[in-house]
Amino acid sequence: MAKGILLHEVGEQVDMYLLIKSSTKGIASNGKPFLTLMLQDQSGDIEAKLWDAKQHDETTYGPQTIVKVVGDIHHYRGRNQLKLRNIRPAGEHENVQIDDFLETAPIPKNEMMEMVTQYIFEMKNPNIQRITRHLVKKYGNEFIDFPAATKNHHEFVSGLAYHVVSMLQLAKSVADLYLALDRDLLYAGVILHDLGKVKELSGPVSTTYTVEGNLLGHISIMVTEISKAAEELQIDSEEVLILQHLILSHHGKPEWGSPKPPMVKEAEVLHYIDNLDAKINMMDRALERVKPGEYTERVFALDNRSFYKPVFHK
Repeated sequence: MAKGILLHEVGEQVDMYLLIKSSTKGIASNGKPFLTLMLQDQSGDIEAKLWDAKQHDETTYGPQTIVKVVGDIHHYRGRNQLKLRNIRPAGEHENVQIDDFLETAPIPKNEMMEMVTQYIFEMKNPNIQRITRHLVKKYGNEFIDFPAATKNHHEFVSGLAYHVVSMLQLAKSVADLYLALDRDLLYAGVILHDLGKVKELSGPVSTTYTVEGNLLGHISIMVTEISKAAEELQIDSEEVLILQHLILSHHGKPEWGSPKPPMVKEAEVLHYIDNLDAKINMMDRALERVKPGEYTERVFALDNRSFYKPVFHK
Protein backbone atom coordinates (compact mmCIF):
# COMPACT_ATOMS: atom_id res chain seq x y z
CA MET A 1 0.00 0.00 0.00
CA ALA A 2 1.29 3.49 -0.89
CA LYS A 3 2.60 5.68 1.93
CA GLY A 4 0.01 8.15 3.26
CA ILE A 5 0.38 11.82 2.36
CA LEU A 6 1.06 12.83 5.97
CA LEU A 7 3.93 10.33 6.22
CA HIS A 8 6.02 12.02 3.53
CA GLU A 9 9.01 14.11 4.63
CA VAL A 10 9.92 17.60 3.47
CA GLY A 11 11.85 17.33 0.21
CA GLU A 12 10.25 14.04 -0.84
CA GLN A 13 8.58 13.74 -4.21
CA VAL A 14 4.96 12.62 -4.40
CA ASP A 15 3.28 10.73 -7.24
CA MET A 16 -0.09 9.47 -6.03
CA TYR A 17 -3.86 9.67 -6.07
CA LEU A 18 -5.60 11.97 -3.58
CA LEU A 19 -9.15 13.17 -2.93
CA ILE A 20 -10.04 16.86 -3.03
CA LYS A 21 -11.60 17.63 0.36
CA SER A 22 -12.21 21.32 -0.38
CA SER A 23 -11.40 23.86 -3.10
CA THR A 24 -11.33 27.61 -2.49
CA LYS A 25 -10.72 30.32 -5.08
CA GLY A 26 -8.39 33.24 -4.36
CA ILE A 27 -6.68 36.09 -6.20
CA ALA A 28 -2.87 36.27 -6.13
CA SER A 29 -0.87 39.52 -5.77
CA ASN A 30 -0.37 39.53 -9.55
CA GLY A 31 -4.16 39.60 -10.01
CA LYS A 32 -4.41 36.04 -11.32
CA PRO A 33 -6.84 33.54 -9.78
CA PHE A 34 -5.63 30.44 -7.93
CA LEU A 35 -7.22 27.52 -6.07
CA THR A 36 -6.36 26.39 -2.56
CA LEU A 37 -6.92 22.64 -2.53
CA MET A 38 -7.13 20.49 0.59
CA LEU A 39 -6.09 17.04 -0.57
CA GLN A 40 -6.65 13.96 1.56
CA ASP A 41 -6.13 10.26 1.95
CA GLN A 42 -6.68 7.98 4.93
CA SER A 43 -3.65 9.41 6.75
CA GLY A 44 -4.99 12.99 6.77
CA ASP A 45 -4.91 16.08 4.56
CA ILE A 46 -2.44 18.55 3.07
CA GLU A 47 -2.82 21.93 1.39
CA ALA A 48 -1.77 22.60 -2.21
CA LYS A 49 -2.03 25.69 -4.45
CA LEU A 50 -3.07 25.51 -8.08
CA TRP A 51 -1.68 28.74 -9.51
CA ASP A 52 -2.98 30.55 -12.58
CA ALA A 53 -6.24 28.63 -12.35
CA LYS A 54 -8.46 28.79 -15.40
CA GLN A 55 -12.23 29.21 -15.12
CA HIS A 56 -12.88 25.54 -15.92
CA ASP A 57 -10.44 24.47 -13.18
CA GLU A 58 -12.97 25.44 -10.50
CA THR A 59 -15.32 22.78 -11.85
CA THR A 60 -12.64 20.26 -12.74
CA TYR A 61 -11.01 20.41 -9.30
CA GLY A 62 -14.06 20.65 -7.05
CA PRO A 63 -14.67 18.74 -3.78
CA GLN A 64 -15.05 14.95 -3.96
CA THR A 65 -12.86 14.74 -7.08
CA ILE A 66 -10.11 12.11 -7.12
CA VAL A 67 -6.92 13.48 -8.68
CA LYS A 68 -3.51 12.15 -9.67
CA VAL A 69 -0.84 14.53 -8.40
CA VAL A 70 2.90 14.87 -8.86
CA GLY A 71 4.77 17.29 -6.63
CA ASP A 72 7.13 17.91 -3.73
CA ILE A 73 6.59 18.29 0.00
CA HIS A 74 7.84 21.56 1.42
CA HIS A 75 7.38 23.50 4.67
CA TYR A 76 5.37 26.70 4.69
CA ARG A 77 4.24 28.75 7.69
CA GLY A 78 4.64 26.01 10.22
CA ARG A 79 3.18 23.08 8.30
CA ASN A 80 3.85 20.87 5.31
CA GLN A 81 2.41 21.82 1.95
CA LEU A 82 2.33 20.04 -1.40
CA LYS A 83 3.95 22.00 -4.24
CA LEU A 84 2.17 20.78 -7.35
CA ARG A 85 4.10 19.96 -10.51
CA ASN A 86 1.20 18.23 -12.22
CA ILE A 87 -2.44 17.48 -11.40
CA ARG A 88 -5.22 15.80 -13.35
CA PRO A 89 -8.57 14.17 -12.57
CA ALA A 90 -8.48 10.37 -12.24
CA GLY A 91 -10.12 8.47 -15.08
CA GLU A 92 -12.89 5.91 -14.69
CA HIS A 93 -10.53 3.09 -15.67
CA GLU A 94 -8.00 3.86 -12.91
CA ASN A 95 -9.75 1.73 -10.28
CA VAL A 96 -9.84 4.27 -7.44
CA GLN A 97 -12.88 5.05 -5.29
CA ILE A 98 -13.70 7.83 -2.84
CA ASP A 99 -13.84 5.38 0.09
CA ASP A 100 -10.15 4.58 -0.52
CA PHE A 101 -9.22 8.10 0.62
CA LEU A 102 -11.49 8.75 3.59
CA GLU A 103 -10.07 8.97 7.07
CA THR A 104 -12.25 6.99 9.48
CA ALA A 105 -12.63 6.51 13.23
CA PRO A 106 -10.20 3.96 14.78
CA ILE A 107 -13.09 1.84 16.17
CA PRO A 108 -15.40 -0.13 13.82
CA LYS A 109 -18.90 1.32 13.39
CA ASN A 110 -20.72 -1.73 14.74
CA GLU A 111 -18.61 -1.71 17.93
CA MET A 112 -19.35 1.95 18.55
CA MET A 113 -23.08 1.45 18.06
CA GLU A 114 -23.01 -1.54 20.43
CA MET A 115 -21.31 0.64 23.07
CA VAL A 116 -23.90 3.41 22.73
CA THR A 117 -26.74 0.86 22.84
CA GLN A 118 -25.31 -0.66 26.03
CA TYR A 119 -25.19 2.73 27.78
CA ILE A 120 -28.82 3.34 26.81
CA PHE A 121 -29.78 -0.15 28.03
CA GLU A 122 -28.23 0.58 31.45
CA MET A 123 -30.35 3.72 31.98
CA LYS A 124 -32.84 3.29 34.82
CA ASN A 125 -34.96 6.42 34.25
CA PRO A 126 -37.63 5.35 31.71
CA ASN A 127 -38.29 8.88 30.40
CA ILE A 128 -34.63 9.63 29.73
CA GLN A 129 -34.05 6.16 28.29
CA ARG A 130 -37.05 6.29 25.92
CA ILE A 131 -36.20 9.74 24.54
CA THR A 132 -32.55 8.81 24.01
CA ARG A 133 -33.36 5.48 22.37
CA HIS A 134 -36.01 7.11 20.16
CA LEU A 135 -33.59 9.73 18.80
CA VAL A 136 -30.68 7.34 18.31
CA LYS A 137 -33.00 4.99 16.40
CA LYS A 138 -34.35 7.91 14.34
CA TYR A 139 -30.90 9.15 13.29
CA GLY A 140 -28.79 6.03 13.81
CA ASN A 141 -27.52 5.70 10.22
CA GLU A 142 -26.35 9.30 10.09
CA PHE A 143 -25.00 9.19 13.66
CA ILE A 144 -22.67 6.32 12.86
CA ASP A 145 -21.36 7.85 9.58
CA PHE A 146 -21.15 11.61 10.15
CA PRO A 147 -18.11 13.58 11.33
CA ALA A 148 -18.41 15.72 14.45
CA ALA A 149 -17.38 18.90 12.61
CA THR A 150 -16.12 20.30 9.30
CA LYS A 151 -12.75 21.11 10.91
CA ASN A 152 -10.94 21.32 14.26
CA HIS A 153 -11.97 18.02 15.90
CA HIS A 154 -13.26 14.59 14.89
CA GLU A 155 -13.66 15.81 11.29
CA PHE A 156 -13.56 12.33 9.76
CA VAL A 157 -15.98 9.55 8.84
CA SER A 158 -17.73 8.28 12.01
CA GLY A 159 -16.11 11.10 13.98
CA LEU A 160 -19.41 11.96 15.69
CA ALA A 161 -19.89 8.44 17.06
CA TYR A 162 -16.21 8.22 18.07
CA HIS A 163 -16.51 11.54 19.94
CA VAL A 164 -19.60 10.22 21.74
CA VAL A 165 -18.14 6.84 22.78
CA SER A 166 -14.96 8.56 24.03
CA MET A 167 -17.11 10.96 26.07
CA LEU A 168 -19.25 8.10 27.42
CA GLN A 169 -16.13 6.45 28.81
CA LEU A 170 -15.08 9.75 30.37
CA ALA A 171 -18.59 10.23 31.78
CA LYS A 172 -18.51 6.76 33.35
CA SER A 173 -15.16 7.45 35.03
CA VAL A 174 -16.38 10.81 36.37
CA ALA A 175 -19.64 9.26 37.61
CA ASP A 176 -17.68 6.45 39.33
CA LEU A 177 -15.77 9.14 41.23
CA TYR A 178 -18.67 11.53 41.96
CA LEU A 179 -21.46 9.21 43.01
CA ALA A 180 -24.10 11.95 43.38
CA LEU A 181 -24.16 12.52 39.61
CA ASP A 182 -27.22 11.28 37.73
CA ARG A 183 -25.68 8.79 35.30
CA ASP A 184 -28.78 8.51 33.13
CA LEU A 185 -28.92 12.26 32.60
CA LEU A 186 -25.19 12.56 31.97
CA TYR A 187 -25.08 9.64 29.52
CA ALA A 188 -28.13 10.96 27.65
CA GLY A 189 -26.54 14.40 27.44
CA VAL A 190 -23.37 12.86 25.97
CA ILE A 191 -25.29 10.82 23.38
CA LEU A 192 -27.59 13.65 22.32
CA HIS A 193 -25.43 16.79 22.71
CA ASP A 194 -24.09 16.78 19.12
CA LEU A 195 -26.74 14.62 17.44
CA GLY A 196 -28.17 17.74 15.80
CA LYS A 197 -25.06 17.73 13.61
CA VAL A 198 -26.69 15.06 11.45
CA LYS A 199 -28.92 17.90 10.20
CA GLU A 200 -26.40 20.72 10.63
CA LEU A 201 -23.79 19.07 8.38
CA SER A 202 -24.05 17.75 4.82
CA GLY A 203 -22.52 14.30 5.37
CA PRO A 204 -19.25 12.42 5.85
CA VAL A 205 -17.55 13.42 2.57
CA SER A 206 -16.39 16.99 1.80
CA THR A 207 -18.49 18.14 4.74
CA THR A 208 -20.17 21.55 4.64
CA TYR A 209 -22.95 23.25 6.59
CA THR A 210 -26.52 22.80 5.41
CA VAL A 211 -28.94 25.73 5.18
CA GLU A 212 -30.58 24.48 8.39
CA GLY A 213 -27.15 24.19 9.98
CA ASN A 214 -26.18 27.75 9.10
CA LEU A 215 -29.51 29.28 10.11
CA LEU A 216 -30.30 27.24 13.24
CA GLY A 217 -27.23 25.27 14.37
CA HIS A 218 -27.06 21.84 16.00
CA ILE A 219 -27.99 23.09 19.48
CA SER A 220 -31.33 24.58 18.42
CA ILE A 221 -32.00 21.62 16.14
CA MET A 222 -31.58 19.10 18.97
CA VAL A 223 -33.66 21.09 21.48
CA THR A 224 -36.51 20.89 18.95
CA GLU A 225 -35.88 17.18 18.32
CA ILE A 226 -36.11 16.41 22.05
CA SER A 227 -39.40 18.31 22.21
CA LYS A 228 -40.75 16.33 19.22
CA ALA A 229 -39.62 13.03 20.73
CA ALA A 230 -41.27 13.81 24.06
CA GLU A 231 -44.52 14.70 22.29
CA GLU A 232 -44.49 11.52 20.18
CA LEU A 233 -43.72 9.39 23.24
CA GLN A 234 -46.27 11.30 25.35
CA ILE A 235 -43.69 12.22 27.96
CA ASP A 236 -44.49 15.40 29.90
CA SER A 237 -41.99 15.62 32.73
CA GLU A 238 -39.09 17.64 34.10
CA GLU A 239 -36.58 15.28 32.47
CA VAL A 240 -37.47 16.76 29.05
CA LEU A 241 -36.67 20.28 30.25
CA ILE A 242 -33.40 19.23 31.90
CA LEU A 243 -32.27 17.30 28.80
CA GLN A 244 -32.95 20.39 26.70
CA HIS A 245 -30.93 22.46 29.16
CA LEU A 246 -27.96 20.11 28.82
CA ILE A 247 -28.05 20.61 25.06
CA LEU A 248 -28.43 24.40 25.32
CA SER A 249 -25.55 24.76 27.77
CA HIS A 250 -22.96 22.21 26.63
CA HIS A 251 -20.71 24.82 24.97
CA GLY A 252 -20.47 26.57 28.33
CA LYS A 253 -20.63 30.26 27.44
CA PRO A 254 -22.53 32.53 25.03
CA GLU A 255 -19.32 33.43 23.18
CA TRP A 256 -18.72 29.71 22.59
CA GLY A 257 -22.23 29.18 21.18
CA SER A 258 -24.31 28.25 24.24
CA PRO A 259 -27.59 30.16 24.69
CA LYS A 260 -27.46 29.30 28.41
CA PRO A 261 -24.62 28.57 30.86
CA PRO A 262 -24.73 25.22 32.69
CA MET A 263 -27.15 25.51 35.63
CA VAL A 264 -27.42 21.80 36.50
CA LYS A 265 -24.51 19.75 37.84
CA GLU A 266 -24.63 17.20 35.00
CA ALA A 267 -24.67 20.06 32.47
CA GLU A 268 -21.42 21.40 33.93
CA VAL A 269 -19.79 17.97 33.73
CA LEU A 270 -21.05 17.47 30.16
CA HIS A 271 -19.47 20.77 29.12
CA TYR A 272 -16.08 19.85 30.59
CA ILE A 273 -15.85 16.33 29.18
CA ASP A 274 -16.99 17.58 25.75
CA ASN A 275 -14.33 20.27 25.86
CA LEU A 276 -11.67 17.84 27.07
CA ASP A 277 -12.34 15.22 24.39
CA ALA A 278 -12.44 17.81 21.59
CA LYS A 279 -9.19 19.44 22.73
CA ILE A 280 -7.34 16.15 23.13
CA ASN A 281 -8.41 15.17 19.61
CA MET A 282 -7.19 18.52 18.22
CA MET A 283 -3.83 18.17 19.97
CA ASP A 284 -3.39 14.55 18.87
CA ARG A 285 -4.07 15.44 15.24
CA ALA A 286 -1.60 18.34 15.34
CA LEU A 287 1.08 16.24 17.09
CA GLU A 288 0.71 13.42 14.56
CA ARG A 289 2.14 15.77 11.96
CA VAL A 290 5.45 16.43 13.75
CA LYS A 291 8.42 14.44 14.99
CA PRO A 292 9.62 14.24 18.61
CA GLY A 293 11.53 17.42 19.47
CA GLU A 294 9.42 19.59 17.15
CA TYR A 295 6.54 22.01 17.66
CA THR A 296 3.18 21.71 15.94
CA GLU A 297 1.70 24.42 13.79
CA ARG A 298 -0.40 26.93 15.68
CA VAL A 299 -3.86 25.52 16.39
CA PHE A 300 -6.37 28.35 16.02
CA ALA A 301 -9.10 26.59 18.01
CA LEU A 302 -6.68 26.11 20.93
CA ASP A 303 -5.95 29.81 21.48
CA ASN A 304 -3.57 29.78 18.50
CA ARG A 305 -1.00 27.81 20.53
CA SER A 306 1.76 25.51 19.26
CA PHE A 307 2.42 22.25 21.11
CA TYR A 308 5.79 20.59 21.71
CA LYS A 309 6.25 16.85 21.17
CA PRO A 310 8.74 15.63 23.82
CA VAL A 311 11.67 13.60 22.52
CA PHE A 312 10.84 10.67 24.82
CA HIS A 313 7.36 10.40 23.18
CA LYS A 314 8.50 8.01 20.46
